[in-house]
Amino acid sequence: MESFFHSLKAELIHGEEFGNETELRLALSGYINQFYNLSRLHSALGYLSPMEFERMAA
Repeated sequence: MESFFHSLKAELIHGEEFGNETELRLALSGYINQFYNLSRLHSALGYLSPMEFERMAA
């Protein structure tokens, strides 16, 4: 969990300003659902994205 929050802050939050809660929620949703789960490579998964890892495990 700590690794996720580090990545989230480093890759999305750091240096950004969000105008309101809605903008922040949209950015978080996009980061998690589009980038983190679909295309970001994870060392614990053999440098595959979670989606690729699940496909290979099925």
